[in-house]
Amino acid sequence: MIKVEPYRPQAFIDFTVPANVDAYQAALTKVRAELLGKHYPLIINGERVDTAEKLYSTNPCDTSEVIGSTAKATIEDAQRALDGAWAAWADWKTWSMDARARILLKAAAILKRRRLEACALMTLEVGKNYAEADVEVAEGIDFLEYYAREAMKYSGFGAAETTWFDGEENGLMYLSLGVGVSISPWNFPYAIFAGMFAAPIVAGNCVIAKPAEDSGMIAGFVVDIMLEAGMPAGVLQFLPGVGEEVGEYLVQSAQTRFVTFTGSRSVGLHINEVAAKVPKGQKWLKRVILELGGKDALIVDETADLPNAVTAAVQGAFGFNGQKCSAMSRLIVVDEVYEEVVGQFVERTKALSVGTGEANCNVTAVVNQESFDKVGKYQEIGKGEAKLLTGGETPGECGGKKGHYVQPTIFGDVPSDARLAQEEIFGPVVAVFRARDFKHALELANSTEYGLTGGVCSRNRARLEQARNEFEVGNLYFNRKITGAIVGVQPFGGYNMSGTDSKAGGPEYLGNFMQLKTVTERF
Repeated sequence: MIKVEPYRPQAFIDFTVPANVDAYQAALTKVRAELLGKHYPLIINGERVDTAEKLYSTNPCDTSEVIGSTAKATIEDAQRALDGAWAAWADWKTWSMDARARILLKAAAILKRRRLEACALMTLEVGKNYAEADVEVAEGIDFLEYYAREAMKYSGFGAAETTWFDGEENGLMYLSLGVGVSISPWNFPYAIFAGMFAAPIVAGNCVIAKPAEDSGMIAGFVVDIMLEAGMPAGVLQFLPGVGEEVGEYLVQSAQTRFVTFTGSRSVGLHINEVAAKVPKGQKWLKRVILELGGKDALIVDETADLPNAVTAAVQGAFGFNGQKCSAMSRLIVVDEVYEEVVGQFVERTKALSVGTGEANCNVTAVVNQESFDKVGKYQEIGKGEAKLLTGGETPGECGGKKGHYVQPTIFGDVPSDARLAQEEIFGPVVAVFRARDFKHALELANSTEYGLTGGVCSRNRARLEQARNEFEVGNLYFNRKITGAIVGVQPFGGYNMSGTDSKAGGPEYLGNFMQLKTVTERF
C-alpha cells in the first residue's frame, strides 16, 4: 500500500494579507501573457485532435474579451473516444490501486505549484473573485489527494469484509466498471470537473470528460496537468463539445457503462431517462450519478446570534453571485426577528461591491447571456409575486465594461407557492419568508422538491436536534453559511430532485464506480 501522510484539506489563502493579493495579481498578469488566446484541442487516445469548428470562451465581466478556445467535438470524435477508452481499459484495469493513485498525487503536487495560475484563469473565464477561485482550486486538489488515499481500502481480494465459514475461503473483490462519461458544469470548472473524472479513474475505469461549453479553458488546463502527471493514453479522453450533440450521443451509446453528471434538473432527468433505455448490444444497466441543484434555505429563529446569521445569509446567497447549487436562495426568518434580520440582510447586501473578478469584487457578472436573461426574467416575476427589497435590475455593464451584470436582489414576504419559492434561479436572487414559529419555518424549508443544502441559525438545542432529523437535505449546516463543503470533511450530495445523494468527497463515493465479485473456494 502506498505510504503517504494522512489526508488534510488544503488551507485557503488569506487575501487580507497584501502580499497574497500582490501574488494573485502577478498570476493574473502571467495568465494574460501566457494563456490568453490559447487553444485547447481534443485529446483522444493521447493525441491532440483539432476540429473544423471551435468553442470560444469569453470573459463574462467584459464580453468583448475572448479568453481562448477549445476544439468542438463531433459525434465521430465521440465514437473514436469510446473505442479508444475501451482499448485503454484493457490495460488500465490491471494497474494496482497504488500505481493509479500515484498519478493523482503527482497531479495534485503540480497543481499546488500552479495554484494561483489556475485561480487567475478561472477569474478570467468565469468571473470568480480571488477567494471564490482559491477555494475552488483548493477543493480540486483535495479531490485528487482524497480519492488517491480512499482507493487503498478497495485494493485486493478480501478488501470487503465477509463472514468466516468452515472449510472455505470466501472473499469480495472490487472490480472497475469499464468506460464512463463525465459531464461537468461551468460553475466549478476545475474542482467538479476534476473530481468527477478522478474518482472513476483511480478506481480503474476510463473516462470521457465533457466540460461545460463556457469553461473549456480551465478544463484543458487541468487535463494537461493530468497528462504531465503520467496519465496513460486513452484513460482520460478530453472531449469539449455541445451537450445536445456529443453528450447525448455518449449517454445513449451501448458502449457507455456509467454516466456522471452535475447540472440542471431538466438535463439531469433527461440523462436519467435516456441512460435507462437499453440499446441493442448493451449488456449492462448503466449507472447514473446525478447532482441536480437545489432551492436551498437558511432558517433563522429568535434565539440566533443575529449578526452571525446575517453574515451566513450574505455569504451563502451571494458568493459567486449565487451560481452554486448549494447557494442560499431562500431565507426563512421567524416573525419575532423578521424585521431586524431582513433589515440587516438588505443593508449588508447593498454594501457589496459589484464589478470584475480581476478587481476582486464581492459580486461579479453571471456566466453567460442565458444566465443573464434567466435572472432578469425571475427578477420581473418576483416583482409581481412579492415585495422588492433591493436590486431587481440587470444593468448589463459595470465600470464602463459590458458584461452579464445583474444586481444582487432580495424579495421579502414571498408566498410559499410562488415561483420564486419553488424554482431554481441560479443567480443572485433571494426569496425571504416570514415564519410564524420554528415548526412553520421547517415546513417552509421542506416545501420544495429539492433536498441539497440547508441551514439553521439557532441557540436552541432542541430545535437543532429537530432539524437534524427533519430538515430534508443532504448537507445540513448549523450556525454558519450553507455553502463551502470541504472534501473529506463534509461529503456533498443531495436527494429528492437534487440528485442521487452520491456524496462526492466522501468515504463511499468510489464505490459508485466499482462492482463487487464474490469468490469462494472450498478446500
